[in-house]
Amino acid sequence: MIKRLLIGRCLSALATALIPTTLTLAVLRATGDGGALGIVLASEMVPLLLLLPVGGVLADRIRPERVALLADLTRCLSQAAIAAELLLGVYRLLDLAVLSAVAGAAIAFGSPAVPRLVVAVVPGEDRLRMNARIGVATSLSAVVAPALAGTVTLAAGPGWAAALTAALFACSALTLGGIRTPAAPHAKRDSSFGRDVVEGWREVRARRWFLASCLGHGVWHFVAGLFLTLGPVTAVRELGGEVSWTVIVQSGTVGLVLGVLAAPRLPIRRPLMVVQAGAACYLLPMVALAVTAPAAVMAGAYFVAMFGLGLLSPLWETVVANEIPERALGRVRSFDQLISFASRPFGLAVAAPLADVTGVTALALTGGVLVAAANLAVILPPARRPGEEGRGEAETARPRSRGVR
Repeated sequence: MIKRLLIGRCLSALATALIPTTLTLAVLRATGDGGALGIVLASEMVPLLLLLPVGGVLADRIRPERVALLADLTRCLSQAAIAAELLLGVYRLLDLAVLSAVAGAAIAFGSPAVPRLVVAVVPGEDRLRMNARIGVATSLSAVVAPALAGTVTLAAGPGWAAALTAALFACSALTLGGIRTPAAPHAKRDSSFGRDVVEGWREVRARRWFLASCLGHGVWHFVAGLFLTLGPVTAVRELGGEVSWTVIVQSGTVGLVLGVLAAPRLPIRRPLMVVQAGAACYLLPMVALAVTAPAAVMAGAYFVAMFGLGLLSPLWETVVANEIPERALGRVRSFDQLISFASRPFGLAVAAPLADVTGVTALALTGGVLVAAANLAVILPPARRPGEEGRGEAETARPRSRGVR
C-alpha cells in the first residue's frame, strides 16, 4: 500500500506540473495573446478556491482513496479532451477555459484527501519519511515537467503533451484507487455541509499555532509571488540577463530538494520552530533583491530560502497529520490550502503595480520584514504550540530523530 501511495503521488505530481507549460504553449501558439493565456490559467484557479471547503468536507466523509481516484480520473478526462481538440487542430479558448475549470474543481476535491490518505496508509513513525519522498517527487516534477512538456510540444505538438498528461493521471488514478483504507466515520444524522465546515473551523481555531502558522505561510506565498515577479525583471535588467535568473532559480531548486532530503535525517526536537524559521528565511532573497545584490549573492540567498522551504514542507505535513484528528483532517487542511493557493497569485498580480508606486527596494524590504515577522511570531511564547491541545511536541518530533535507514 505504501509503495502504491508513493508511486501514485509521484505520477500525479508530474502530471500536475505538466499542465501549466502545456496550456501556456498551446494558447500562445494559437493566439499569441497573453490576455487569453491569463483567462485559461485563471479558469483553473477560480473553481479551485471556491470549492476547496467543499472538498475538505467530502475528504472527511468519504474514503480518501476514492476521492483521489475520482479527482485524478476527472483530470485525466479533462486533459484527454484538451488533447483531442489540439490534435484535431481546434483551439477554442472557451473550451480550454472550461476544461481548465473542470481540472481546478478536481484539484479542490483531491487535495484535501491526500493528507488523510497518508495518515490512513502510513504508520506515524514513517510519515515524515513518506512526506519527504513525496516532497522530493513534487520538487523534481516542478523542474522536469516544463522541459518535458516543452520538448514534447516542439517535437510533436501541444496535443501530445496533453495526451501524455492524461495518461499519467490515468496511471495515478489506477494506482491510488487500488489502495484500501478503513471506512470514514459516518456523518451525524443531523450533519450538513454548513455544520461540517463550522466544525472544521472550530478545529482550526482551537489550535492557535495552526491558524497562526497558516497565516504566516500565506504571507510566505504572497511574498514569493512578489519575488518571482520582480526578481526576473531585476536579473535581466541589472544582473547580466536571463542566464543570471536561470542560475538563481536553479540554485533555489537545488536548495529545495536538499532541504526535503535533510528533513527526516536531522534530529529535530521542535519541528514547529524549524517550520516557521524555514519560512522566515525568505527574508534573505528579498533583502538581496532590495539592494540589487550580485547574481551570486542572490542565488545563495535564494538557495537558503528554498532549503528552508524544503525543511518546512515534510515537517509541516507530519506535524499537522499527527496533531489534527483524522475525522477533521480534510477540512482543516482545506483551510490551510485555501490560504496558500490564494496568496501566491495575489502576490504575482500586485507585484508590478505596487513596485510602480513604492519602488522595488521599498517593496522588497517590506515584504522581507513581513514574511520574517509573520512566521517568527508563531514561535513566540504567546502562540500555543503543538501538544498544548494533547500530545507534546517532543512526542510529535520523536520519529524524526531516527532518520532514514
